[in-house]
Amino acid sequence: MGKTAPSLSPAMADRMIARALERIDRSIAAYGGRFPAPSSIDGRYPVMDNEEWTNGFWPGMLWLAWELSGQDRYRTAAEALMPGFADRVARRHLTDHHDLGFLYTLSTCAAWRLTGDEEARLSGLMAAELLLSRYNGVAHVIQAWGDLSDPEQSGRMIIDCNLNLPLLWWAARETGDKRFAHAADAHVEQAARLLVRPDHSTYHTYYVDTRTGRPRHGSTHQGYSDDSCWARGQAWGIYGFALAFRHTGRGEYLTLAADLADYYLARLPEDGICCWDLIFTADEPRDSSAAAITICGLLELAAALPILDPRRARYQNEALRMAESLDRHYLAPVEGSDGLLAHAVYHWPNGVGVDECCIWGDYFYLEALMRLRHAWQPYWA
Repeated sequence: MGKTAPSLSPAMADRMIARALERIDRSIAAYGGRFPAPSSIDGRYPVMDNEEWTNGFWPGMLWLAWELSGQDRYRTAAEALMPGFADRVARRHLTDHHDLGFLYTLSTCAAWRLTGDEEARLSGLMAAELLLSRYNGVAHVIQAWGDLSDPEQSGRMIIDCNLNLPLLWWAARETGDKRFAHAADAHVEQAARLLVRPDHSTYHTYYVDTRTGRPRHGSTHQGYSDDSCWARGQAWGIYGFALAFRHTGRGEYLTLAADLADYYLARLPEDGICCWDLIFTADEPRDSSAAAITICGLLELAAALPILDPRRARYQNEALRMAESLDRHYLAPVEGSDGLLAHAVYHWPNGVGVDECCIWGDYFYLEALMRLRHAWQPYWA
């Protein structure tokens, strides 16, 4: 697995990983080949079929667990889920959204990369085709949600899509078909131009006119207000633009990721774990899931910066500080919970998953531990 992060004790990282794997072991039995819901209720994830946008995070955790431990029980559990992903994309079951990237990058695409499963590769390519079909060539955006003929959703992009784009870049490499990369490149360019405000905060969502290509307006879906900065959205921006640099080599995306990171880091409470919206710096629910995403983004960003750039050490140290804070204060209790991280927020305006576990927070926490402990090729690469 290679070198360790210089500022993290291997023994400390191994203890953190061992605690996470213990919980995953319990969940394998509890889920019985199904999936945890997006967020917990009183610390417990309801179990569901493969129907949510979040169902890729659980197999992603299993693949990470296999890479971290070498124990075949994790590979076996992950492989048992792959036929369900193949069936879902083949039937186009609940696929009218851009989160095909979250679903298939961490499940079948990871399976192809790690095991050479040809059927998994085919499922990933089918998902990429569906994601590509959501690209509008006039607005130059991938429509986030809903039927493509729905005027209410037409031309709507959201910042979460930054993490769905790697599915398209992967498909372009796998097939040589430039359509995939063209759509991903165009969308991330629009995201950089329209979702990022002049002060380097971000809109959650933005609308572009699909008849003229003109920008319409930005707003929020899960943040406090249209002009506030939803914390998880900012985290998607940090990580997503850093990944866009990895895939495109365009330095402006690395600069943008750093600018978004600086905005985020300037608005943290004392323990380094953000409130659910960055308009708040205290006395509001924290979002441990946004912190976990941000750790991964900061480490991706730091690794891409020149060796002598002073920001490199700063971002590494901030990532480590957040990881240690999550370990000390935000782990879900051993009894009465099956998540890894407590104190996350799914959807504050709708009152869903507030101060609960969120499955993406668990995934990105485990990815963060992988990144802090080992030299690792991200599934998003």
